[in-house]
Amino acid sequence: MTLNLRELEVFRAVMECGNVTAAAEALRISQPAASKMLHQAEERLGFALFTRYRKRLIATAEAHALLPELIGAFTALQDMQRLADDLRAGRSGQLSVASVPALTTTMLPPAIKAFRDARPDVSVVLRSYTALETINMVADHRADIGLILGAAADRRIEARRLTASEVGCALPPDHPLKDKRILNAMDLRQHAIISLGPQQPVGAILARAFADAGLPGGIAIETSQSAAACALVRAGAGIAVLDGFGLQEARAQGLLVRPLRPRTLLDVSLVLARHRVPSRLAQAFVSLLDDSGQQARTAGDASS
Repeated sequence: MTLNLRELEVFRAVMECGNVTAAAEALRISQPAASKMLHQAEERLGFALFTRYRKRLIATAEAHALLPELIGAFTALQDMQRLADDLRAGRSGQLSVASVPALTTTMLPPAIKAFRDARPDVSVVLRSYTALETINMVADHRADIGLILGAAADRRIEARRLTASEVGCALPPDHPLKDKRILNAMDLRQHAIISLGPQQPVGAILARAFADAGLPGGIAIETSQSAAACALVRAGAGIAVLDGFGLQEARAQGLLVRPLRPRTLLDVSLVLARHRVPSRLAQAFVSLLDDSGQQARTAGDASS
């Protein structure tokens, strides 16, 4: 039969203190109770742990053989308790975040910095995916939370609006349309358009804008990332139509940013698994994102 935790504690205390009385005092139990548990431990093991010589306890060879394993077991238990305390307090662990590229490079870095400033022992795994891949990562429990642009209709997840992003245009500083403060589909019709594909929210918004204006225009260069679209604009390949976060990146690269009319807002959505209780770390990060979303009513305003 295996020893219980209290019997192991008595055994260790007697080994360290040299007698039952001192061990009982260290454990804050009575001497008879300590003696009884030590006797029970020997009965369970089937051999003596101590011999008595002139009112002293002498550890047997078997007790000395067990001691290193016992110390290792207690160290492991203490480590587990410390980890449990850290997890309960949100001081340790790992947070996995999946996100579309536009949010990975704009909205998330300051949020992750603020999160880790308060929890320096927590590690964060941040990976970029398409919106569909982000939803699948969260639904399959391979990521704690996800962020996407637009809404999501998938029964496996819950999508909650955090803020909104305004769709606009990025131009080279010397572009012929540089003096126009506002652009529309008619302005774009004779220029090469760079954007995300029509299966993505921004691409769908662009296609609808052209259709509403009765124009046949479309995407000349399709890309999956805002950074690539900005690089193409810098190279003079055309005008990029991007969400507000992509436009933040465009500004940082020295490109001109103009609002697209009619004005269209694109939701930034937080994605959580429907049938999974978020970890304490995930809940803390979600609260941080909620606060950020409330502070920014419209993220990446194209007219600013």
